[in-house]
Amino acid sequence: MDFGRLITAMVTPFDANLQIDWDQTAKLIDYLIEEQASDSLVVCGTTGESPTLTEEEKLELFKFAVKHAGGRCKIIAGTGSNDTAHSIHLSREAEKLGVDALLLVVPYYNRPSQEGMYQHYKAIAEAVNIPCILYNVPGRTGVNLNADTTIRLSQIPNIAATKDCADLDQLTRVVRDAAPGFLVYSGEDNMTLPALSVGAHGVISVASHVIGKDMKNMINCYLQGNVREATQIHAKLHPIFKGLFECPHRVPNPAPVKFALNGRGVEVGGVRLPLINVTEEEGRFITSLFE
Repeated sequence: MDFGRLITAMVTPFDANLQIDWDQTAKLIDYLIEEQASDSLVVCGTTGESPTLTEEEKLELFKFAVKHAGGRCKIIAGTGSNDTAHSIHLSREAEKLGVDALLLVVPYYNRPSQEGMYQHYKAIAEAVNIPCILYNVPGRTGVNLNADTTIRLSQIPNIAATKDCADLDQLTRVVRDAAPGFLVYSGEDNMTLPALSVGAHGVISVASHVIGKDMKNMINCYLQGNVREATQIHAKLHPIFKGLFECPHRVPNPAPVKFALNGRGVEVGGVRLPLINVTEEEGRFITSLFE
């Protein structure tokens, strides 16, 4: 399955009581598809505040997103955790609800070995019949799913892709040696163009909530051989890529991008504790990125 070049890791809209706002969720899905050119959406990933969503909320979001997208884009369910048995359970339930694929984060906190991670992913993949996407984010999980393990996992038929936040050396090795048809996505917005240059297929993005159309244009320019224009777009977008993650006090995702969306009239509300909303100073900085 081709999930497209630009995948948005979607925020979860909340109302004033920090409950899921279903009307705004529908509007956000439309906005990301129609205005920001997303080819696929990740629902209940880290950007969707998965750590503070209940299992019931996650399943409701998967069902709602599949129905509302109506085939206009692929829906990828974030069902990974550091508990293999629970990941299998949630993945099976998501499959029943009609999602197109699963995004499976590297087990966090318990810091498994490479063999432990291989067996974790193998067990989940063998429990479902839909494509699985690995998600390697060492800065959050505390462990790196290395190139050798990723390449080994790519041989499992329904492990179709990886979202990798590792360096270009690791991405290059995976692109070079993974099974034919295995797709590599950058997990870092600012690395989208460099990752494409070493053979990555695209990006699973946060910034695409607000600059998705520009990012799609950059990707298309590169793929069409117009490298100069692609690099010019990258240079223009780079302050936004960096600013959304390095604004004063390094506010954790998704508070900055939720602020940016709210400022554009896309009402997605605040964040649940232990995350907190941006301060006035941080808000002014985020607003300045788009001036």
